Amino acid sequence: MKRVAIVGASLAGVRAAQELRAQGYDGGIVLIGDEPHLPYDRPPLSKAFLAGTASRESLELLDAGDLASLALDFRLGVRATALEPAARRVLLSDGTSVHADGVVIATGGRARRLPGFERAFVLRTLDDALALRAALVPGVRVVIVGAGFIGAEVASTCRSLGLDVVVLEALPAPLAPVLGPELAAVCARLHAEHGTELRCGVPVTGLEAAGVRLADGSLVAADVVVTGVGMAPATEWLAGSGLTVGNGVHTDAGLVTSLPQVVAVGDVARYAGQRHEHWTNASEQAPVAVANLLAGHTARTYTPSGYVWSDQYSGTLQLAGHPHPEDTLSYVDGAPSSSSFVATFSRDGVTVGVFAWNNAKLFNRLRRQALHRPESQPVVQG
Repeated sequence: MKRVAIVGASLAGVRAAQELRAQGYDGGIVLIGDEPHLPYDRPPLSKAFLAGTASRESLELLDAGDLASLALDFRLGVRATALEPAARRVLLSDGTSVHADGVVIATGGRARRLPGFERAFVLRTLDDALALRAALVPGVRVVIVGAGFIGAEVASTCRSLGLDVVVLEALPAPLAPVLGPELAAVCARLHAEHGTELRCGVPVTGLEAAGVRLADGSLVAADVVVTGVGMAPATEWLAGSGLTVGNGVHTDAGLVTSLPQVVAVGDVARYAGQRHEHWTNASEQAPVAVANLLAGHTARTYTPSGYVWSDQYSGTLQLAGHPHPEDTLSYVDGAPSSSSFVATFSRDGVTVGVFAWNNAKLFNRLRRQALHRPESQPVVQG
């Protein structure tokens, strides 16, 4: 394998490049990214960078030493428009193409926009964050549609800037499908305790000049509107490639597509029927995907940790494992009314998840003990 093309220059793509070198690959690596920027970290975009307390330089995923050791051929500011497996090439939006013996698909996705919300800000890229930051001037009233992690983090940042904030959530409580009703109530309380107005259970129907219209007919006044309703995997460029796509690029449990010379990692990868949009997931997948790409077949399988964190208001929320809302919730330390607590989810007597608010030490211990897992499993032949 003389050249590998990595399509997508965010965390998953960078980790794939690092793993190629770490696993002994000494051929060419082309890193293709549709943004003009060198690879950067996304989590601070809704927090310190949006607040103006983190610099652009602090977001960089690669320092000068990394750039020298990885010896990457960057193609930035251009989109991949097609994959031609038979010709072993990736076509680019500037009319050029990249020949590649192996391909890592790490294209992530684009922030979803609600119909009629073209004037609303989204937050997925550095340029999104810069545009939103410029709009957060003193005195504006911010309305955020969606009380998931991004919505809650943006609300927290806006409150730290002294802005009036309203969060709209169509569900009965924020993050209820993930955390269940008890912990969702904790997330709702955080908003109230920090002066954010949270309205749940009423879907939005449109964006008007004066604000956001709700399904019950009421209008929520807004100067700035932010939509945080998830992302759509970037797979359109793969039409005609022969790969199976649909809510992501379909792969086996080793992140290998139907073509052994093509793997997928990060938010765009739908592995063994599941897809996760987590920073940790994007980072953890690279070693397995790269090992299988270099082997030419699925030699290892990937087991997700389910770890995610979110900095909101006065602390940090952490979750690991794969709990369901109907699992049994037990408080190991503290109580949901306290400023620090840890809880576990169990199913049929087995711990399947750990949740913590402001207690990283105990969370990490329980995560190691109760949710221990190997990084990957070898494929047993026979």
